Amino acid sequence: MMAARRIVSIWLPNFAMERWQKAQLRLGNALPDDLEQVLAVEGKHGPVVYALNRAARLSGVTIGARMADMRALCPNLHVDFADTEGDKAALDRLALWARRWCPWTIADDWAAGASSHGLILDTTGSDHIWGGEAAMLAEMEANLSGVGLSSCLALAPTWGAAWAHARFGSARTINADPAALPVAALRLDGETVLLLNRLGLRTIGQLSSLPRLSLARRFSRAALVQNPLIRLDQLTGHLPEPVSPPEDPVHFRADVRLAEPILDPTHHLPALCTALCDQFIKMHKAARRLLLTVYRTDGTISTLDVACASPSREPAHLIFLFRDRLEKIDPGYGFDLISLEATVTETLDPRQVNLEGSTDAGLELAQLIDRLTARFGAKALMELQPVASHIPERAEIRAAPLNPQPERTAPSTYIRADRPQRLLQHPEEISVLYAMPEGPPAQFQWRRRSYRVARYQGPERIAPEWWQDRPGTRLRDYFKVEDDAGHRLWIYREGLHGDGRGGIPRWFMHGMFF
Repeated sequence: MMAARRIVSIWLPNFAMERWQKAQLRLGNALPDDLEQVLAVEGKHGPVVYALNRAARLSGVTIGARMADMRALCPNLHVDFADTEGDKAALDRLALWARRWCPWTIADDWAAGASSHGLILDTTGSDHIWGGEAAMLAEMEANLSGVGLSSCLALAPTWGAAWAHARFGSARTINADPAALPVAALRLDGETVLLLNRLGLRTIGQLSSLPRLSLARRFSRAALVQNPLIRLDQLTGHLPEPVSPPEDPVHFRADVRLAEPILDPTHHLPALCTALCDQFIKMHKAARRLLLTVYRTDGTISTLDVACASPSREPAHLIFLFRDRLEKIDPGYGFDLISLEATVTETLDPRQVNLEGSTDAGLELAQLIDRLTARFGAKALMELQPVASHIPERAEIRAAPLNPQPERTAPSTYIRADRPQRLLQHPEEISVLYAMPEGPPAQFQWRRRSYRVARYQGPERIAPEWWQDRPGTRLRDYFKVEDDAGHRLWIYREGLHGDGRGGIPRWFMHGMFF
């Protein structure tokens, strides 16, 4: 006789915000916990709230509300735009991480929105490994808390029942009766829930007591998320809803087993890199991060982690990454097994060789970064990465170039080639001797030196970012100017006459062209 199914639903109500806060903490941009913060996405009538922290929730901010209304309710609200694609990719990786409890795990994001993130696990026959169902749920909640994620869990015989109790029931519910839960627990869309409430049907028990023929007639043409009869059958188990996990990601690894223990893996490294690159070519992949592991005869292991500035599957280049680093491995009394695996990979399709015979400039730069890193260390190198902001000093951040970012999107269009090659860390105010009404100053002083403008181009107007700038922030008019000596500078006027946001406009130096 087949055992009853055991489905665990894990709801991650703050997944998007908690993931964003951890990313900001790594970059050193974390905000205080008592500051109201939200993540926004574009809606039909402007930006809407996608996720929020506890301080914003206590101030009355709600998910799905328009940002204009929430800014009026909470003037100090700090707003950033959400990375929805990154959230989806991170949830898929979390589903693979959750396979430590059972092999059938999938990401559960049936509806668009930050509050819908969750996981579904088919733990049938797995609970005894963890000491029972209650102990297993406690173990899951503790592990998720350990990685910085708050969660609500429930266990039931069906996907629908577990989902309902995780979001609308008590903490760590096991095989409870869902009749008292609201009809929204059936995974219905908002319009269907509103219609049922207007008909006086507020709980699952009230809905299930109705004749099936009446429900079938009323919702015969409704889609899945609008048909309460189908959702009710899924909850009760009359309509199967299997958990079908995706295939395991391809694992790239090469091993060398030795007849006798050795102390230096250098001579075996070329064969390992060649074998690994052969696997990459078959799958159109390339390595971004590699892990070399040696298994010592005393039962311990030693590891060495290296990274590439860009995807690579050239054996010679991968061997170079380990140059002068193998001495960091502690061989002990020797090792008889060497393993080389790619912990982070990216897709790399075949490329046509340049007809002129020249090499790829981007590849040369990536290999130069790898050589500098091998010589001076990864912390000595930084690169500029684009950020979605029109304000020049916010349009890029510094980050380690060897940090693989699978979630990284295409380069931002906010960074433009016609901007100066060098920006001052902080714009410096200049003394204007004479300014034209609609143009730049005819003459100004900066750092005790006088500049007379010979020609100019502009203005380029940049408005404040209302979702994060303080009220009263003034707009900027940027000008490219060239003086008599040929110096090309980037200056801007802050504010306009009579804009009601301060006194007379001020002028600043912001960058230089070369």
